Amino acid sequence: MRNPQRKPLNARHRPWIAYHAPMRRPRIAPCGNRHRILGRYCSALLLFICAGQLAAQESYELDDQDTWKLTEQPEPDSAAGRLAQIRKILAQDRPRRSLNLVERWIERNPRSPMLATATMIKADSLVALNDEYEALYDYEYIVRRWPESPEFTEACAREFQIAVEYAHGKRRKAFGLRIASGEDEAEELFIRIQERMIGSQLAEMAGIELADLYFRQRRMDLAADMYAIFIKNNPRSSYLGMARRRLIYSNLATFKGAEFDVVGLLEAKAELEQLIAVDPAQAEQIGAHALLLLIQDRQATKMLVTAEWYLDVKDPIAAELTVRRLIERFPETAACVQALELIPTILPQLPEHVLATTPNYALLRHAILGIAEPTDPEPVVPVDPLEATP
Repeated sequence: MRNPQRKPLNARHRPWIAYHAPMRRPRIAPCGNRHRILGRYCSALLLFICAGQLAAQESYELDDQDTWKLTEQPEPDSAAGRLAQIRKILAQDRPRRSLNLVERWIERNPRSPMLATATMIKADSLVALNDEYEALYDYEYIVRRWPESPEFTEACAREFQIAVEYAHGKRRKAFGLRIASGEDEAEELFIRIQERMIGSQLAEMAGIELADLYFRQRRMDLAADMYAIFIKNNPRSSYLGMARRRLIYSNLATFKGAEFDVVGLLEAKAELEQLIAVDPAQAEQIGAHALLLLIQDRQATKMLVTAEWYLDVKDPIAAELTVRRLIERFPETAACVQALELIPTILPQLPEHVLATTPNYALLRHAILGIAEPTDPEPVVPVDPLEATP
């Protein structure tokens, strides 16, 4: 049964994330050799009995006709036999009956070595009754109390299935109605599965599902971080191509405008260049070269906004230097044209020693904008009309 001594682990106070306090061992006072030998004998006897109960389960083998044949069956009146009957009832799609029976079995056998199996049957019965949120209590109890049992992996797999359903829009029950969002629970479960089953296929699937959840929620910072972690931890995954694409899209989406940081653009540019080198076909499919041009245009726009800001704060030297770098790095962008249109406003404010080191902006404006700078007109000499007449 569920341990009543539990407390939430995080600030969200989700009840299924419960810590089950370990049972306190009684303090054994010093004893003589006779008591020590008797204690060892009792421990060995208890271990033998538990092994006999574990062995008393149904086992099947494939015969020559490729059919399952029952080779060993526990006694119907034993605890193992009753648990096997409860499992059959659950397989017959009678979850209400199996839940009642397994709860009684757990009450009568609180120290049985098959308690993990019984708890798994109870949780599966709750899932069959569409009460998967309540079943998370028992799955977590199995994971925390029996980490070395076969039920540990099964419980993690069940939690992953519930998390996937919550991540894709299934509502969890609240006050008997499915009105509450389960995305927070799904996020927590995906993280815990990766921590508990490092290097397994289940952890790999949990990682990509968590990244996709952030991507659907438009939490692009977290999505980019999660896709980057997934690529690093799973270099041979079948989801690697999708993870690389979405990593690029997430980094691009983190750029919120020319007034903000361009770290996401730089990371997306590096990922695009790596994708072109590693997988040219996929890079061609997503239009990597066009995305690189888009990134360059946004970088140039960022530099133009920076130059305008320097001009507003009365720092023409920094504004001219930013414009100079913009023209050198991105001469084919629209921001370069706007910067050349802005430069006549900056040059009159520069000191003489700085103005002497600036490039020939008149030539650049003529080459890029097609604008010729006005020159001083030659003086007009008056001519006598009689002298001009032949």
